[in-house]
Amino acid sequence: MPAQTLDQIVSLAKRRGFVFPGSDIYGGLANTWDYGPLGVELKNRIKRLWWHTFVRGRQDMVGLDAAILMNPRAWEASGHVANFGDPLVDCKKCKSRFRGDKLLEEKLGVEAAAVLTLEQVEPMLTAEKIACPNCGEVAWTAAKKFNLMFRTQQGVIEGEGTDIYLRPETAQGIFVNFKNIQQTMRLKLPFGVAQIGKAFRNEITPGNFTFRTREFEQMEIEYFFDPEATKWEDIFDQWKKDTWAFLTETLGIKAENLRFRDHEKDELSHYSKGTTDVEYKFPWGWGELCAAAAYRTDYDLSQHQEFSGQDLTYTDPENPQRKVVPHVMEPSFGSDRITLAVMLDAYDEEKLAEDDIRTVMHFAPKVAPVDVAILPLSKKEHLIAKAQEVYKKIIQETDLNVDFDITGSIGKRYRRQDEAGTPKCITVDFGTLGEDPAQGEPDTVTIRDRDTLEQKRVSIAELIASL
Repeated sequence: MPAQTLDQIVSLAKRRGFVFPGSDIYGGLANTWDYGPLGVELKNRIKRLWWHTFVRGRQDMVGLDAAILMNPRAWEASGHVANFGDPLVDCKKCKSRFRGDKLLEEKLGVEAAAVLTLEQVEPMLTAEKIACPNCGEVAWTAAKKFNLMFRTQQGVIEGEGTDIYLRPETAQGIFVNFKNIQQTMRLKLPFGVAQIGKAFRNEITPGNFTFRTREFEQMEIEYFFDPEATKWEDIFDQWKKDTWAFLTETLGIKAENLRFRDHEKDELSHYSKGTTDVEYKFPWGWGELCAAAAYRTDYDLSQHQEFSGQDLTYTDPENPQRKVVPHVMEPSFGSDRITLAVMLDAYDEEKLAEDDIRTVMHFAPKVAPVDVAILPLSKKEHLIAKAQEVYKKIIQETDLNVDFDITGSIGKRYRRQDEAGTPKCITVDFGTLGEDPAQGEPDTVTIRDRDTLEQKRVSIAELIASL
């Protein structure tokens, strides 16, 4: 049975070391999360697979790691200083603050809420009798524009520094480096630039575990092309296909839990000609997982060219007299949301007997945080020593992530590895040592499969090949 509530995942995440509440020993800090030993392995594997798929696996892609802090003029050029905000409403009764559009989405749907102007938010909340989630009253203030960027100061003396911002997205670092990258790497259109990095948004109402947080990590691509040489519709469709394949085939997310959602015309930015999201069926309903493709035209490079005074055009190698400001297609992924979706998709409660239910994470082998666990049958020293030999053999001859677990009964350890999503468990027993023929032949071990629960006996010499 899949997870029916988010609480099931939150509980397992803390119990097994996937995700901990931030600053836990101090009572936490609202909506901050720390990835534990299993969580960081899971998230890193997702990021490595993304990088291998979209950067190392393609000739038309290169990578970048831009600074978090940028010249404030970059955010003026991008429009974030003037336009990057959400409609903030306050409850007159309890003074709680919420995003008005998100409150309306639950009643009207995403498309209907997205087309409302700032002045229409409060009247619509009242007309639809949408109550405050905190106190239940329907008493809202008029909506105000709330800028989502975190502001800080750069300077030695407090109060005398220059105002700068924590970046709310990673894309602008790619745009301002367009010329540097194109010239140093001798790239011809079309080509893309990818990066993975932290971004920060001062969300009014973050929530739903790691789905919406103020600090998050993006995996973004800006794909540059000449619209006269390549149809944007073709690039758009190809990125949709590539994104879908990555989510389903590479990460193993079930296709029935995913869907495309095209943005309505009223949702699009003024410069955009089309955006398609991939949504995942979360326990609370369908929610945005990533942007499969967003056509940004030449807006970004044109803006930075105007504000910086630098030439960001591309010279057509076939016609050196022709210069063009490249157009951009943007596929954008959030590593935190995708990690959450992978965990939700993998979660299962299986009824093995009338009073025996096991919780298991059916991760695709490529994303499982632990590849294999070594489980000595008992704590006898000579048995543990033999198990350590097997452990070292796998570590030295493969790049698999291996756990060594001796705590508790073998049954409890199997269940613990099931909750961690470990695909294979190797049991070293007294048959391995040649002391108990009933358990198996000397120098053989038992491999247990996480999904089928089947166990097979293999020789240590053939163990690596079997794995």
